[in-house]
Amino acid sequence: MHLRFLPTCAALAAAIALLITACSSDGDATPTPGGGSPPPSATQSPAATAASPTVAPGAPAGALTSGSIRLEPALDGRVFDRPVEFGAYPPGSDAGAGADVYVVEQDGVVLGFHAGEETTRLDLRARVSRGGNEQGLLSFALDPTFADSGHVWLYYSVAGGERRTQLARFTADRAGTGVIDPASELVVLEQAQPYPNHNGGAIRFGPDGMLYLGLGDGGAADDPQGNGQNLETLLGSVIRIDVRNATTAAPYMVPADNPFVATSGARPEIWAYGVRNPWRMSFDPETGELWLADVGQNAWEEVDVVVRGGNYGWNTTEGRECFSPRSGCDRAGLTDPVAAYSHDDGCSISGGFVYRGDAVPALRGHYVYADYCSGTLWALDVAARGEPIVLGQVAGRVAGFGIDAAGELYALVFGGPVLRLVAS
Repeated sequence: MHLRFLPTCAALAAAIALLITACSSDGDATPTPGGGSPPPSATQSPAATAASPTVAPGAPAGALTSGSIRLEPALDGRVFDRPVEFGAYPPGSDAGAGADVYVVEQDGVVLGFHAGEETTRLDLRARVSRGGNEQGLLSFALDPTFADSGHVWLYYSVAGGERRTQLARFTADRAGTGVIDPASELVVLEQAQPYPNHNGGAIRFGPDGMLYLGLGDGGAADDPQGNGQNLETLLGSVIRIDVRNATTAAPYMVPADNPFVATSGARPEIWAYGVRNPWRMSFDPETGELWLADVGQNAWEEVDVVVRGGNYGWNTTEGRECFSPRSGCDRAGLTDPVAAYSHDDGCSISGGFVYRGDAVPALRGHYVYADYCSGTLWALDVAARGEPIVLGQVAGRVAGFGIDAAGELYALVFGGPVLRLVAS
């Protein structure tokens, strides 16, 4: 999936990763050339201790600083295996006895939580391939019309047959149990996957009502098929499609204002391209900007703001540096990331949401992201676009984030509880 995932860690105790430790990277997770990462160092302690806030000299009262936040377990400390998505029903939806929030496990299960009770809303394990470490149920999203239609969307690796991923729509029982009917599946898009890694896979609906999906470059290492800079394939791109009237005969429409509709040979679904493995992306609910965390090769991780027709460089560049060739690359027409960090600080980026909640006032207007290997947690001011602030270090493997109906932010930790960010 997104990252160069490590083998599943043993389940952590509920107390693990509840707080943020002092702001320093462990630096012991080095990516392998094939895009994987070694297991955690045997000397790495899974326990976390409270951090003392570090306030910059002259910082105004209430300013965001290292130590501004802490993490506390949600959902009664329930420990999850490989959680990849977390979210809530839209405010005002008639969810009935369904879940107030959902947690999606990579093996193919969607869990619901309502009034302290847990239910299995969908078990798709028979259809989901977990043959590769980065394969599985990779994303889940509620349709903008969910309150009326009950439609939900999944992107997953398909079990059986040739290696592929697919985007599919299902229908949930909105007014009853909230259970999703596995027989209601409508497959909207299939994509052949040459390798079992770099499947990308974040489904997000934009403020325009269109469905956006991030697709990796197809896998292996170094983009051997050149997909990142090839407009003739959906691999290595963010696509934008209209699924509002999806049917078996016409599963989606291509919006007329997509940038490459009139480009000969180009796939018209493409909204932006030149990405390596866009594991997670999200829309800022205030500005509508699309923020994307793109997992790098062996040197750089990056944060991009995705714009119409943007080319984010892979595999000509990695981060802000030349990749192929290693120097003197042609950067004409490429869009640099808004933030990047080297593998001195981690090995695999996990995005990330722009925080617009109320629990941590100093964090408002910051894009929050983490590194899966080092546990470093950053916040980037989306207006200033300056240097990211290191908030601290999470004791656990952060694979992603989620928000609840109030806009509060949660970190998803493999082998640990879902963690809510609160003011320190």
